[in-house]
Amino acid sequence: MTTPTPTAPGDDLHVVLGSGPAGTALVAELAARGHRVRSVDRNPDATPPPGVEHATADLSDPAAATAATAGAAVLYHCVNVAYHRQVDLLPGIATAVLGAAAAHGARLVVLDTLYPYGTADGEHLTEDTPWAATSRKGRLRAELDTRYLAAHTSGEVRVVAGRSADFYGPGVLTSTLAGAVFPAALTGQPALTLGDVDLPHSYTYITDVARGLATLGERPDGDGRIWHLPTVPARTTRAVLDLVEASAGRPLTTHNLARAEAFGPFDEVFMAEYAEMFYQHTIAQNVVSTAFEEAFGATPTPLETGIPATTGWYRELLAR
Repeated sequence: MTTPTPTAPGDDLHVVLGSGPAGTALVAELAARGHRVRSVDRNPDATPPPGVEHATADLSDPAAATAATAGAAVLYHCVNVAYHRQVDLLPGIATAVLGAAAAHGARLVVLDTLYPYGTADGEHLTEDTPWAATSRKGRLRAELDTRYLAAHTSGEVRVVAGRSADFYGPGVLTSTLAGAVFPAALTGQPALTLGDVDLPHSYTYITDVARGLATLGERPDGDGRIWHLPTVPARTTRAVLDLVEASAGRPLTTHNLARAEAFGPFDEVFMAEYAEMFYQHTIAQNVVSTAFEEAFGATPTPLETGIPATTGWYRELLAR
């Protein structure tokens, strides 16, 4: 572990834990807003953006997590792990992150998923939708959310969470609307689709994830609850793919999976774990983010803007 330079108490230091697509986008967003920012991950060779601090730590180790986040005013928990290890590792990471936040008196902003809802009322998912998860990973996420909210209620840590639908956007490689779709659209290969593509399905633009989390980090008045991050009303996946096809400028063919099986970037290990979550593509899933939009004056990025931007990013990636 590398220990960051100590920060004077009271400095506006925002510490982002995890350097996946959400953490990376969030670091850039916070820096653009003028905050002091530190990125924390396991990569000792990481090169953060200019002006951004970096610390290397195993965030499942409570002592390492506390040391790497020294001086933080706000912590952002964007840590994820290999899909097949989530049930084993995420509880320990939650313990370490909560301990670090408590040690520094920092507020904690948690990036969350839709998993706790399970199959409950997928056509109109709001923050009041019951948690009805039956999958292992869904129950895990619900248990972790209960822990986070309990820490806030007890006064241990000020906590707020932002839930997102499936990511898409520049820098996103492994969601269901990412590396198995955009490169294929640009090269004429079959794009992967899952389940029923004629059902409404929500996709959240990665920039909106970053903006939403940054806003929660700046606005303590949102603490103590879970918010849906800005997400446009769901369309069918087929309609979304039509936008991908138009932005790619060539006909799009698809390869549909009716069940979880290895294909493209999704190997057998991943798909074996994803099988219990495949229901997300056999029911409607429409995320409603009106509460966040009205409370914080936010507007989600239209698909007509986000899809071409994503296609452009992938076009540049393939050209390297």
